[in-house]
Amino acid sequence: MNFKHIATMASGQDGAIFGSLLFRFNAKGACRVYDLARIDVNAAPTEMDATATFTLDRAEEIVPHSNAVCFGTEYADPADEFPLLYSNVYNNYAKTENKRKGVCCVYRLQRAGESFVTTLVQLIEIGFTEDSTLWCSEGGADVRPYGNFTVDRERGLYWAFVMRDATRTTRYFSFRLPKLADGTPDAELGVNKVVLTPADILSQFDCDYHDYVQGACTHGGKIYSVEGFHADGKHPPAMRVIDTAAGAQERYIDLVAHNCLIEPECIDFIGEDCYYSDAHGALYLVEL
Repeated sequence: MNFKHIATMASGQDGAIFGSLLFRFNAKGACRVYDLARIDVNAAPTEMDATATFTLDRAEEIVPHSNAVCFGTEYADPADEFPLLYSNVYNNYAKTENKRKGVCCVYRLQRAGESFVTTLVQLIEIGFTEDSTLWCSEGGADVRPYGNFTVDRERGLYWAFVMRDATRTTRYFSFRLPKLADGTPDAELGVNKVVLTPADILSQFDCDYHDYVQGACTHGGKIYSVEGFHADGKHPPAMRVIDTAAGAQERYIDLVAHNCLIEPECIDFIGEDCYYSDAHGALYLVEL
């Protein structure tokens, strides 16, 4: 495996790529858009400027952390340029009682002149986050019980996974990716909400403990999940490759060994090319 530093952007959380555009979000729903086609991967790393900026719809109410962001397969309108965009709340850090555990927001993304605009169109919620036989650890011992997710666009699956601190394992669940028309109106936000129940689980398995989950994506039936913080702490930067067909971890990559020393955040693919970025915005092309 090889990590080639190709560019530097602004800092951020996870992001998602469609075409050549990288939509990179911060911890409060603001997005910077970068055109990866402008990068010369054979040249020295360049400072990239965003081509546009916007903020997710109703971000002040929801405060989405955007710990995991990805595109789906369905279009809100057949004429739309972009499919539905999924961004999880994770931990909204807002001083509210509703932390929206296990909640993912679904948006319609459209161009607006030289920028973009989003419309909240659906919520997806894990309906068993308080169930210690499935999701959380016994006694509420988990540091991060909010859960992460990724969409398998090729197979039409919604994967959710959560750190279970008591057993030092990470548990994965697969579901059918909800359709936009699914769900019932949410009393607070007014859009349809799909609540996933134990009966909706298609498969589940446990993996080695993921040490503070960050961004994630699915490619070729495998989940690429990054984790950890800075290299000088107790939770070093790392990447895991999860084989969803086998229900097992295929590979653990120590990012420090590849001189990636900053908190991991963003990972996605263009074709077979994997792009990874840390929290400070250093963008790498990864040879898997």
